[in-house]
Amino acid sequence: MEQHSTTAVYHHEEHGHAGGGTKEVIRITVYLTVITLVELAIGFYMYKAALPEGFFRHFLKGLICALMLWKAFYIVAYFMHLKHEIRNLIMTIVVPLFLFVWFIIAFLADGNSYKNLRNKYDPYHIEQNDKKAPVEHEHGAQKEGTIE
Repeated sequence: MEQHSTTAVYHHEEHGHAGGGTKEVIRITVYLTVITLVELAIGFYMYKAALPEGFFRHFLKGLICALMLWKAFYIVAYFMHLKHEIRNLIMTIVVPLFLFVWFIIAFLADGNSYKNLRNKYDPYHIEQNDKKAPVEHEHGAQKEGTIE
């Protein structure tokens, strides 16, 4: 009989913990939904307003990127359960993530630099950029011109 009551108490504690976790998951899901709707509203505004290149357009793009990073933090913290983990485990995931982002930025900057230098110093490449690509027609014959 004693074993049965212990099992009942343990079972009750499990459900009590799950109830609090469910409220937290719903709260975070609503929070992420609101952030997503704000991102979509900004994106639709940028699309409909046809904003010219400038500070305001870049500011809105940066704001969308910041909101995406904020959402990524919440997803990792709550749905991947890192918020309640010990610090060393969190660091083994976060530090390589920052290095990965840094690598992407570095490779994009290096590729852009290479492209700019190639355009500046390689006359053959500039000549090739000015040529139009041959267009294939239905019968397989190639004709130089624009794509229709």
